[in-house]
Amino acid sequence: MVTDEELRKKAVKIAKEKTGFYIHFIIYLLVNTFLFIQWYWITGGEGFPWVLTTTIGWGIGIAFHFLGVFIIGPQSEKLRGKIEEKEFKKLKEKN
Repeated sequence: MVTDEELRKKAVKIAKEKTGFYIHFIIYLLVNTFLFIQWYWITGGEGFPWVLTTTIGWGIGIAFHFLGVFIIGPQSEKLRGKIEEKEFKKLKEKN
């Protein structure tokens, strides 16, 4: 049985991961907004929008961060728990 302390530690870990993602995403939005404004101010909106290279590249990183925190992370916890339980049963049967 899982104790309240273990649940608290797990909740703190999850909260830190989610907060880290939110901070990363807000910085992404602020920096890229600034870069778009800078590009438009310098070029008047003409020419190649070089800011897209940064926005797309960093956006890929944001997408993987999102997957790690909200999609893959919780699934890996479940998988790890199943594997641990299976290994525990094997060891118990041997002894």
